[in-house]
Amino acid sequence: MHDTRKPIAVIGERELVIGFRLIGLRDTFVGLGTAGAKQLVGLVEGGQYSIILASESLRSALPVSVRASLEKTLDPLVVFLPTPGAEEEGESVSALAKRVLGISIENLSATQLR
Repeated sequence: MHDTRKPIAVIGERELVIGFRLIGLRDTFVGLGTAGAKQLVGLVEGGQYSIILASESLRSALPVSVRASLEKTLDPLVVFLPTPGAEEEGESVSALAKRVLGISIENLSATQLR
């Protein structure tokens, strides 16, 4: 269960961060490559945030063992978002829902979504 009193953080490319600043998130960090990946780990270890939205590009900059750990943690929940303008395919919304929430959205009926 997430502590709703803790804020949400966003880290990644400038374009990603600006979008979240525009909708009112204050805790945003521009972070790229290895330095950004280290900053992401610091945010997770700091325990200050309930959810951390991170650019998909930071996932690939993380060591495999750290990446696996972040993908399993729930406090804080780390969600990797597609890199702005990237051509590569990331985790689909349905795969993310299955991993994070443990539900298959493909199997939900319209009445269950109301």
